[in-house]
Amino acid sequence: MPNTPIRQTFSYQQQFTVPFEYPVHFTTDLFNPANTLLTDTIDRLHEHRKHRVIVLIDEGLAQAQPHLADRIDAYLQAFPQQIEIVHQPFLVPGGEPVKKDRSALDQVLNILGDTHYRLCRQSFVLAVGGGSFLDLVGLAAALVHRGLRLVRIPSTVLAQNDSAVGVKNGIDRNDQKNFLGTFAPPFAVLCDADLLATLPDKYWRGGIAEAFKVAIIRDADFFDFLCENARALKQRDTQLMESLIQRCAALHLDHIRLGGDPFETGVARPLDFGHWAAHRIEILSDQTFGHGLAVAVGLAIDTCCAADLGLLTASERDRILQALHEADLPLYTPLLDERNAQGDLRILQGLADFREHLGGNLTLTMPHGIGHQTDIHEMPTAQVEAAIGLLRRFAE
Repeated sequence: MPNTPIRQTFSYQQQFTVPFEYPVHFTTDLFNPANTLLTDTIDRLHEHRKHRVIVLIDEGLAQAQPHLADRIDAYLQAFPQQIEIVHQPFLVPGGEPVKKDRSALDQVLNILGDTHYRLCRQSFVLAVGGGSFLDLVGLAAALVHRGLRLVRIPSTVLAQNDSAVGVKNGIDRNDQKNFLGTFAPPFAVLCDADLLATLPDKYWRGGIAEAFKVAIIRDADFFDFLCENARALKQRDTQLMESLIQRCAALHLDHIRLGGDPFETGVARPLDFGHWAAHRIEILSDQTFGHGLAVAVGLAIDTCCAADLGLLTASERDRILQALHEADLPLYTPLLDERNAQGDLRILQGLADFREHLGGNLTLTMPHGIGHQTDIHEMPTAQVEAAIGLLRRFAE
């Protein structure tokens, strides 16, 4: 067979960068027409036109604050030169169960896709509610026309200090947390402290757990603040909570901006300390164990394991566990002792899920002293068993 010349392959190396920018504001009385923060935010690009706006509100929040929808509608109507309201606010289910309910996503997609509203990529979706609700609406907004302008208005501690200020959204599927989702930065985030007034204690405390998470691995001074004020925070000291939310949110925002991997394309999830167990607890509980409280248990497990690995001293471990306890956060749940038919702890599936999510190699962020972190790549079953045993005794 005669030699034939090999044709040169044509190649083109594509490369470009896209700057992302969004403000995160902390305020009170957001829907008072005297407070123009919301309309100023919508008009922050100075596009000199009227903006089409659709509002979705978490049903749980609307039930707790019955006049909220009317207040938001009245606020937007007070700015007819800047705002075109396409419909009265829609109420959409919220809470952890919506993240595994495909019908909830379909409901939001049907609202945003209704041709009567003529939404486009320059239209605004105002999403007012808790973290799971914002995850749901955020995913839908990212899919419709490949991206509507999303303004998150979080109504829980955890959403204001963590999830709402970030760039992720998603829902659960295939027995996996956030299996379906996108990285889609919001247009803006507006945190109104007044929305927390009717927040159930379960979700108030759950947000404190996320503050402990980032403080333990990133900010020793913040951890001292949480230890000193754990009881007052549990008792709903609003000024302390505002300080906690703003400081915690800033730490998360700094990580996204400065961490070098805002869309998590690498092999680690640096701010997911304690989350491998937390995500599995949520699934094992059929979403009845709130995310924040599950994170508290996950922090307790990893704190005990970190001490076994020599990354924390016994006194540092005990200080963390005592502070979580004083904030009325759980350190143990009987779900930790559940085993499968082979006799293995069911919670260990969380490690397998993390390993798969990260491309087959396990990387867990752990504290290395208070305020510092390191990565480990193995979590022996014996250490997890020992940690659960210690926490079970602590809870008795």
